[in-house]
Amino acid sequence: MNQQTIIMKHFLYSILLIFVFTIQNMVAQTDEDEITLKSPFHTLSTHFEYLSEEDFQPELAAKVINPETHSLQEAEKLSQKLMQIYKGEGVIIDFESVPKVANYLDSTSEKHRYHVTDMFPEIYLEKVGNKWYYSEKTLSKVDRLHKSVYPFGADRLLTLLPKIGTQKVFGLHLWQVISILVIILFCVIIHKIFSFIIQRIIIQILIKQGYDEVVKKLVGPIARPISILIIYPILILLVPVLQLDVKTNHYIILILKATWPIFATIIFYKVVDIFGLYLKKLATKTQSTLDDQLVPIIRKTLKIFVIIVGGLAILRNLNIDIIPFLTGLSIGGLAFALAAQDTLKNFFGSIMIFVDRPFQIGDWITSGEIDGTVEEVGFRATRIRTFRNSVTYVPNARIVDSMVDNHGLRQYRRFYTQIAITYDTPPEVIEVFVDGLRKIVENHPDTRKDYYNVYLNDMAATSLNVMFYIFFSVPDWGAELKARHEILLEIIKLAETLGVNFAFPTQTLHMETFPEKVPNSPTYVRNSQKLKDMLAGFFTASNGKRKPED
Repeated sequence: MNQQTIIMKHFLYSILLIFVFTIQNMVAQTDEDEITLKSPFHTLSTHFEYLSEEDFQPELAAKVINPETHSLQEAEKLSQKLMQIYKGEGVIIDFESVPKVANYLDSTSEKHRYHVTDMFPEIYLEKVGNKWYYSEKTLSKVDRLHKSVYPFGADRLLTLLPKIGTQKVFGLHLWQVISILVIILFCVIIHKIFSFIIQRIIIQILIKQGYDEVVKKLVGPIARPISILIIYPILILLVPVLQLDVKTNHYIILILKATWPIFATIIFYKVVDIFGLYLKKLATKTQSTLDDQLVPIIRKTLKIFVIIVGGLAILRNLNIDIIPFLTGLSIGGLAFALAAQDTLKNFFGSIMIFVDRPFQIGDWITSGEIDGTVEEVGFRATRIRTFRNSVTYVPNARIVDSMVDNHGLRQYRRFYTQIAITYDTPPEVIEVFVDGLRKIVENHPDTRKDYYNVYLNDMAATSLNVMFYIFFSVPDWGAELKARHEILLEIIKLAETLGVNFAFPTQTLHMETFPEKVPNSPTYVRNSQKLKDMLAGFFTASNGKRKPED
């Protein structure tokens, strides 16, 4: 090979090197030209494009941070942490809605500022000169936001896990597949541990405390939901570490956050039943039977409250703004209140019944035309069993606004009658008879001893009337009827002993007594001492017949 040929080869090689170098410079210049950052759209596109797996160039992504305030190394770390925040929270950015106008103004602040996502109001872009960068306030809060997305040292896993391997398996990196398997195994272990603790330890403690009914009906069925409820925060903590693509991560976290309140609502719904059993146990210790009706109402109210709060939590975790919903609910509630005035009156009437307690379950009450025994007090109406054995539902508002005569709260039950005796009864006999009536009252175990009135009270058209006005100390109407029966029998026996005749409306024609005729009028004993002896003998015989328990 001659020297001329060698020189020609070196010349061609030099030209090739110059060409390659020129092409590289042109490509680099093209990248520089593409990174214009002239609008919020261009800045966000640059950030996401050069941190994607297909075109991972962190040195170019770092250009979205002002180079005058941060070095290239700092800018790379900050840009990557911002991307990890987006991925960890599953922030989906609709690039079509991102403004492409260089002089974009924020309508709220009237500044050249653009908020990237509503999930993080602290993250926004601002215009510096002719370029849009992440604001300095945003960059100062990146570390705090990063720790909120990856708490408890989970951010360290972002650097450790990729070292396992980056090979692709089923579209995922090897370290992501292994991490998913580890998370599933960890959650299963946690579920087993907490299920064991709840089902074995807590249930055994409750059984020893005498809460067998609570354990069988309530604690057992909610043991598994509680253990699953504990797993959800672990999943929400670890799923962002997997660094899945934004859309996948977004929907996984959304599903986790939405289903978590469902299990929480189920658990608290069951807890309300446990609380209801506790209140029922307390109600049995009180004398008031109205407390027994208050327990179901409290339980139902708490269940409704749990369902409402759980529903709002689900909507909130689905990133649905509940403020307009609550505002609409308040307006709708006002319209509903106007349309359902009677229902609300009855509801507040039931509250007043439970607060004032004008009667209890089982009391005999009279309110207007209603007369019967109270069986149940509900949200809207009170159920009363009439003495015809029919059931009447009275709106609570009507009961509160009307006069209620509670016979069930009586300390004593009044018994008043007129004992009519014939006009031919001698005064001595009447006086002893009245004394005997008073002794009947004093000897009966269910009568009030400190106040009663038994007197010869009236001279009627056909009889002499003895007023018999007493009170019974008995718990209910059945016991009152029994006491009346016993008192009236004693009165009849006393009258029979003393020879007192009861009068009834008659007309008597008096004729001259014939010698051969016996007069109709009875022969009375007029000796006072003998009458008193007869009275003493009556009560001695009566006391001898009385049962020892009376």
